[in-house]
Amino acid sequence: MSQDNQSQQARHVAIIMDGNGRWAQARGLPRLAGHRQGVEAVRKVVEACPDLGIEQLTLFAFSTENWKRSTEEVSGLMGLFRRYMAREAERLLREDVRLRFVGSRDRLPADIVSMMDSMEERSADKSGFTLNVALNYGGRDEIARATRAIARKVATGEIDADSISEDMISGHLDWGGIGDPCLIIRTSGEYRISNFLLWQGAYSEYEFVDTQWPDFTPEILSGILDRFGSRERRFGAAVG
Repeated sequence: MSQDNQSQQARHVAIIMDGNGRWAQARGLPRLAGHRQGVEAVRKVVEACPDLGIEQLTLFAFSTENWKRSTEEVSGLMGLFRRYMAREAERLLREDVRLRFVGSRDRLPADIVSMMDSMEERSADKSGFTLNVALNYGGRDEIARATRAIARKVATGEIDADSISEDMISGHLDWGGIGDPCLIIRTSGEYRISNFLLWQGAYSEYEFVDTQWPDFTPEILSGILDRFGSRERRFGAAVG
C-alpha cells in the first residue's frame, strides 16, 4: 500500500468471497474443488492483512441461503470448515489473531459449534489482528433475531419502547464490539451484497471486482486499498 494513502486506511475490511464454484466449473472440476482452492486464498489474504494496515477482516463464509445448495456441497463445505479450524487454530493463536464468529449457530453441526466456541475462547485475549467469520449468517436474519430480543425485553418491562435507539439495536446484533467495516469487497463480478451486513454496511465503501475468489491475492487487495485511500468519505455531510 502506497505511503500517499496512509491518512485513510481501511482498518476493517469485509469480503464476500464469491466465485469458487464457477472457478471450478470453468476448469472441469467439481464445485468443492473451487471451495478448497478458496480456502488457500483465505490463508494468503489473512496472512497479508497486518502488513496492509488491516486490523479486522470479516469473511462471508456461509450464508443462511447457502443451505439451499445440494446436500453434497453443504456437507463438503462443513468438512472444509472443520479442517480449516483444526489446521489453522494453532497458527492463528501463535500469530496473535483473535477469532470471532457471527451468525446463527442453530443449524450448524454440534462439533463445528464446539470448535468455534473453543477458538473464540482461546483467542479472546489476542490483540494483533481480528478475523471475523460470518458462518450461517444473513443480514435480515440477524436484524430479525435482534428485534425479537428487544421485543422480549419490552414485553417484560426491562426496557421502554421509546428508549429503542440505533445504538440499542446495534448492541443486540451479532456484532457487539466489532465495529462497522470501512470497505466491503465482492469478488467474481457480481454487483450485489447478497444479504451481507445490511445494518453495518450503511456507510461502508464498496468495491466489486471481476476476479473469482480462488484467484484473489494480497496484491489485488493492496490495489483495492490504494483506491480506497483516494476516496472521500463524507457520511452524509456536504463537501467543503
